[in-house]
Amino acid sequence: MPKMKTKASAKKRFRFTANGRVKAGAAGKRHGMIKRSNDFLRNARGTMILSKPDERIVKIYMPYNR
Repeated sequence: MPKMKTKASAKKRFRFTANGRVKAGAAGKRHGMIKRSNDFLRNARGTMILSKPDERIVKIYMPYNR
């Protein structure tokens, strides 16, 4: 059986915690910071743990990182 491929885009965007949860950067911080409120920018700092339904999708894209 050939190896399954990992989605390259998922590999660059997500990391796994020791317990198997998925960490990701906050959404909405790529560009256009001038129009975002300071509260939004402060709350979107660092990384977030994805919700269970989103986590399930990412794990399909990354079969070997569990």
